[in-house]
Amino acid sequence: MNFRIIYLILFSAQAVCGQGKIDSLLSSIYAKGRINGNVLIAQKGNIIYQKSFGLKKENSGEKLDEDSIFDLASITKQFTAAGIVLLKQKGKLRFDDPVSKYIPELHEYPSVTIRHLLQHTSGLPDYMEHFESSTNRAISNKDIIDFLSRNKQEVRFEPNSRWEYSNTGYAVLAVLIERVSDMTYARFLDQNIFKPLGMRNTFFPGASTSEFKENFAIGHVYSDSLDLWVDPHELDEFAYLKCFQEVVGDGGLRSTAGDLLKWDRALYQLFSEESKKEVFSPVTLNDGSTFPYGFGWDLHYSKEFGNMVSHGGSWAGYITYIERHIDNDITIIVLQNHEDAEMVHKPLRYLIYGLPIPNNKKEIQLTEEQIHRILGVYEIQKGIEFKITYKGGDIYARMTNQPSIRIYPESETTFFIKEFEAILQFEADADGIIHKLVVLQGEHQSVAHKIRP
Repeated sequence: MNFRIIYLILFSAQAVCGQGKIDSLLSSIYAKGRINGNVLIAQKGNIIYQKSFGLKKENSGEKLDEDSIFDLASITKQFTAAGIVLLKQKGKLRFDDPVSKYIPELHEYPSVTIRHLLQHTSGLPDYMEHFESSTNRAISNKDIIDFLSRNKQEVRFEPNSRWEYSNTGYAVLAVLIERVSDMTYARFLDQNIFKPLGMRNTFFPGASTSEFKENFAIGHVYSDSLDLWVDPHELDEFAYLKCFQEVVGDGGLRSTAGDLLKWDRALYQLFSEESKKEVFSPVTLNDGSTFPYGFGWDLHYSKEFGNMVSHGGSWAGYITYIERHIDNDITIIVLQNHEDAEMVHKPLRYLIYGLPIPNNKKEIQLTEEQIHRILGVYEIQKGIEFKITYKGGDIYARMTNQPSIRIYPESETTFFIKEFEAILQFEADADGIIHKLVVLQGEHQSVAHKIRP
């Protein structure tokens, strides 16, 4: 018996034996009110842990179960990317084709390619920022194309000169799929991915999806004024949900943890070897530097866990996450329907592999006065901001076009993030007023100046 076989046997035993510790961890987090959703962990496609925590609908007391359907938010992007890859495999397009070849209305952006859209390097302006402030009606992907083509909206940067997460790019990719396939975006994914893979509970909302309403997990946000978890559609501050409810490509897909496991297994067969290499290769920018993002997937490497690909999603009332350990064929899926629930995938990794969870940093308690000193908006550069907010007793950081993430105080001015290695340091001026935020991630440092409270 060679070393690799011995390792696989031992690893399998560790994963299965870790179920008790996994359940103990998640149950303790649930007892603190920090998790509300479904967790599924699989090894080589076999489920080694699956459990539901909390309620599907707060107002009715209905409990979540394994068939509960969630809004996937930005996990949708990997399905949009897959649609593009399938069209490429059929010879219908090339990744380095200009987008204007298929969407002539975008002729003012001749250097933006399909690859740029897939990898968030296009520089196209943010459609959400524009429409949230300019309209109160429901917009469509056509409106986004019209917005980009009308009077040529300025790009944020030269295409492929830097990486910047872009919902606009994936909304445009959905239109591109429709133009090339001569089908609606939703029908193309249904016919080419969902139905062939048996993903019976995966769909985009529409007139024909009323049958899924019973199993749908309502997203919840905490209302300080009502002191309740509520559907965000009931609050004025979430009026933008109506504006973006018909846009597809960058979010909006509904699914279950079980269907996402089917998707995970299909990725090993759905794409050719050449396509898989493209999907999971990092961005190469114009200056030769790289960024760890593929086609709808974040890319990671860890000495403990090997090569991993993942993606999260965040939308009003939802936090979603899928992670795949390529070298060891492990899958972690976490779907939650409470906006500020704790992201638990990082500690789960360690328990799955039978490793102790690192606990190098200790959270401290701050006074209300100390917390309010750091709240506000910090600008890294024009159009890119960090917003620090305080909700339900917890502090959150949100970067432009990124989901909110909880930050934990290590001191009055130093905060850490549990899900990945990053430090936020707030600096005060001579009068003791916080005026600057420094974000440290590995050797990379970003400086942001406070522009408003």
